[in-house]
Amino acid sequence: MKIPGSRFLAVLLAGAGLLAAPAAGAETYSFGVLSQHSAVPTAEYWNPILDYVQRRTGIALQLRVTRTAAESNDATARGEYDFVYSNQIFEPRMSAANYQVILRPRAEAIAGQIVTPAGSAVRRLADLAGREVGFPSPVAFVGYVVPMDRLRREGIAVKPVFGGNQEGIMGQLRAGRVAAAAVNDRVMKAFAEREHFRYRVLWESEPFHNLPIAAHPRVPREVIAAVRAAIDGMEGDAEGMQVLEASARVIGQSPPFGFRAATPADYRNYVDFYKRTPVTGGD
Repeated sequence: MKIPGSRFLAVLLAGAGLLAAPAAGAETYSFGVLSQHSAVPTAEYWNPILDYVQRRTGIALQLRVTRTAAESNDATARGEYDFVYSNQIFEPRMSAANYQVILRPRAEAIAGQIVTPAGSAVRRLADLAGREVGFPSPVAFVGYVVPMDRLRREGIAVKPVFGGNQEGIMGQLRAGRVAAAAVNDRVMKAFAEREHFRYRVLWESEPFHNLPIAAHPRVPREVIAAVRAAIDGMEGDAEGMQVLEASARVIGQSPPFGFRAATPADYRNYVDFYKRTPVTGGD
C-alpha cells in the first residue's frame, strides 16, 4: 500500500515512538514543520517543545512533517496547518493562506551561503560555471532562491542537483557528488561540527531572521496568545530551558535557544526580496 508523504511520515514516526499523541480532551491543532532535517531528528527536536506547550496551556500541538520542503510548502499554501514553522509563508503564492508571524528564534539571523569542501579547487563563484551545484530543494529560500538569484545576476549558469532537504544536500557535498552547495549557514555550521566536515564559503547573502512560527487566521486569538506566551516564556522557566537545551542537542544547535514574540514586521526583508526578485521559494 502506498502512503502519501505526510501520512507516511506520521506512520513512520508513530512506529518509532516519536509522534506524540494529544491528551484526551485537549484542544488539538496541527503544527507543520518545514523539512530541513530528516524526520526522526525533527520529531526529537519538536515533540518535547510541543509537549511542554500542552502541559502549560492544555492546547495540544500535533507535529506534521513531510518528506520534502516542496511537500511542506504545498501543504502550507493550502492552509492545512494551524501553526507552521517555516519562512516560506512570505512567498507570493502563499499570500492566500495569510499565515501571521507570532514568534521568531532568539538565535541570530540566518544567511544563504554557497560552499565547497575546504580542499576544493573551486575558489570563486565563476569557477562553478557549468558545474553541478547542490540545493536543498527548488523551494528553499536561503538554500535556493537567494543564492540562485545571485548566480543569475552574475551570469553564472550551473547544473542544479537537489537533495530533498538541507542536510540531504550537505551529505552529497561531503560525499563529493556536487562541486558546491547552497545552504542555510546555521544548518551548515551545525552539520559540519557534528560530522567533522571542513568547508569553504564562496559567497554569503544578507541576513534574514531564521524560520518563524506563524498561525493561520482560523486559529482563535486566545489560542494563539496562549501558545505564543508559553513558547516565549520557555527561556525564563527552568523546565522550559531544560527542554530547549535537550532539543538543541539533537540537531547540534548553539545557544541562544528558543523563541521570542514577533510580528510580520520582523520579516520585512523577505517580502522586499520577493518584490524585486521574479522567482519562487521557501526554506
